[in-house]
Amino acid sequence: MRTYRYFLLLFWVGQPYPTFSTPLSKRTSGFPAKKRTLELSGNSKNELNRSKRSWMWNQFFLLEEYTGSDYQYVGKLHSDQDRGDGSLKYILSGDGAGDLFIINENTGDIQATKRLDREEKPVYILRAQAINRKTGRPVEPESEFIIKIHDINDNEPIFTKEVYTATVPEMSDVGTFVVQVTATDADDPTYGNSAKIVYSILQGQPYFSVESETGIIKTALLNMDRENREQYQVVIQAKDMGGQMGGLSGTTTVNITLTDVNDNPPRFPQSTYQFKTPESSPPGTPIGRIKASDADLGENAAIEYSITEGEGLDMFDVITDQETQEGIITVKKLLDFEKKKVYSLKVEASNPHIEPRFLYLGPFKDSATVKIMVEDVDEPPVFSKLAYILQIREDAQINTTIGSVTAQDPDAARNPVKYSVDRHTDMDRIFNIDSGNGSIFTSKLLDRETLLWHNITVIATEINNPKQSSRVPLYIKVLDVNDNPPEFAEFYETFVCEKAKADQLIQTLRAVDKDDPYSGHQFSFSLAPEAASGSNFTIQDNKDNTAGILTRKNGYNRHEMSTYLLPVVISDNDYPVQSSTGTVTVRVCACDHQGNMQSCHAEALVHPTGLSTGALVAILLCIVTLLVTVVLFAALRRQRNKEPLIISKEDIRDNIVSYNDEGGGEEDTQAFDIGTLRNPEAIEDSKLRRDIVPEALFLPRRTPAACDNTDVRDFINQRLKENDTDPTAPPYDSLATFAYEGTGSVADSLSSLESVTTDGDQDYEYLSDWGPRFKKLADMYGGVDSDKDS
Repeated sequence: MRTYRYFLLLFWVGQPYPTFSTPLSKRTSGFPAKKRTLELSGNSKNELNRSKRSWMWNQFFLLEEYTGSDYQYVGKLHSDQDRGDGSLKYILSGDGAGDLFIINENTGDIQATKRLDREEKPVYILRAQAINRKTGRPVEPESEFIIKIHDINDNEPIFTKEVYTATVPEMSDVGTFVVQVTATDADDPTYGNSAKIVYSILQGQPYFSVESETGIIKTALLNMDRENREQYQVVIQAKDMGGQMGGLSGTTTVNITLTDVNDNPPRFPQSTYQFKTPESSPPGTPIGRIKASDADLGENAAIEYSITEGEGLDMFDVITDQETQEGIITVKKLLDFEKKKVYSLKVEASNPHIEPRFLYLGPFKDSATVKIMVEDVDEPPVFSKLAYILQIREDAQINTTIGSVTAQDPDAARNPVKYSVDRHTDMDRIFNIDSGNGSIFTSKLLDRETLLWHNITVIATEINNPKQSSRVPLYIKVLDVNDNPPEFAEFYETFVCEKAKADQLIQTLRAVDKDDPYSGHQFSFSLAPEAASGSNFTIQDNKDNTAGILTRKNGYNRHEMSTYLLPVVISDNDYPVQSSTGTVTVRVCACDHQGNMQSCHAEALVHPTGLSTGALVAILLCIVTLLVTVVLFAALRRQRNKEPLIISKEDIRDNIVSYNDEGGGEEDTQAFDIGTLRNPEAIEDSKLRRDIVPEALFLPRRTPAACDNTDVRDFINQRLKENDTDPTAPPYDSLATFAYEGTGSVADSLSSLESVTTDGDQDYEYLSDWGPRFKKLADMYGGVDSDKDS
């Protein structure tokens, strides 16, 4: 069965304010005599019975900053189990227990040992309990209570900054915001007016004001000018207790600076400026500086200078020095004292950044007059051009004139000038100049392939004042002349396989030429004449400045000839034509089935094992005899099939072969026309000779087309096919003529006797159209026909 006991907690609380300044001489002084108790009761029937009480404590108050000499009495803890025999012990725990707050373990009296500061800790939570001294067991449940510290006005307002810094534009309107100051009070804002702060201005009137509740500082005076005063110091006070008497206060300093605005236009300190400059001043030369003053600062004081009027708008310029805000007058074009001696300019200074609200103060610009006097100087000669470009052929002879340069003295005296070549630019003395007229001529032979451009300098000097001289660059281009033959681009040494086929490409040739023709290089390749007829190789010109070496026969034998030297003639297409002969070395090599070279040396014949020398010689003789027999048989067979075209050993292109062929008779006016033989119906009109002027122009008579001779066409096609497949035919184009009439002549007979019987079938009227030379024949044959008709 659980037994509930009673626990009594007694607190003694005094009135708050009457005891602030009255020290307590005794523990209970200043407190009511009556004590209040909190009693808990219980029984053994698991029931909790609360005894009668006047009120229940859950918090109480103590004044902060207690100044008495004794401990400050808080209250008393008492249990109904306490018989006064000292068997119970009172224990206090929680915030500050044993340090700030102590309890008499026998009587239960609680006291505060130190001065309490609400700003450090406003509330303390403690727990009280009574235990049996002998057993150490609690006789009462633990009870919790709160001690709250009552505030007094013991803290003055403190600003967040000791010194404030603020800026405001000059010329601001009244009431313009400047800065807000803030003060704080550590006292309790919920209890009385200890933390209620009011702001006021102690220093800085009548320029600024402060709002009492917010601490906002504003301008209070109109048109404050930075140029008159820039810095202001304002002192602000913050006072608690709502500003009433007895309240605590604190102050702060506010340093206010007026920032600049563009409220002042630029002004020139003088209206006229004068400068001098020599006429030899190059463009960009500074002549003088002018400066307009501006009371503003920074970009508000930025000034731009410009020339608005005057005689020298195109001769001078003005630029602004961004660091010094000065206007620098400079030369824009070359001056000439002989043309103009004095210039007058109007220069304007203006602010680029203008605030529209200050335009009423007037235009933000000013102007001044600048006079510039040009001084005469002795000037050096002036060339007619800044640079000269001349051309000359590389085959020009010595003392050939290339061109000339011209310079004269620009001064009024017009002193004479002499010319010379700066030898530092012509160390080899290839060129020279006439000192009197400036003509340039060669003193040595030129070579374009050695040096294409010659860059020299010509000097013009006044004869009366040699110190006055000028220079001009002279660029001489050497024009190309075809004086170098083309050559192989590299040394060519190639090989041909022993089993190579005819017309097989074995090497591609390329050429180079030191010359540089205008239309580009056009090389032609050919075999040298001495090697063209009996060569085993041919040259194929690709018409793209390359050529190919082709084999001319099937198969080569390196044991018979291991190396061929092939002379190749390379010619250009320029004037005069230049050519050279290069030698290509062709070695005969043994190759695999893919054409890859294996060996190019002529090895000695190796005798097979077991064969004697006599047997080997007999085998070779049999093979040679068989080969000769086959060759002779083939030659005799070919001789029967075709007669040779020519017997001469000379080149066929150098011969004219004539045949005693009569043609087709009197009516055959297109004899030896291959096209006519192939297609007799496509007979072309007779063509006039171009080497003589005909006595009379006439239209030739058209002969009737002969019937198609199929046997002649077959004959021609057969001969054409034989020539195309004949390996012994010349490698170049040739003309083959065959004396073959066919099965019958168109004229039937060539006899003049037999033709008499066929006069009736002939029409000779066309003879009268052949001119006076045939008039007799026309009369004879035409008369016969008329007699027959009669």
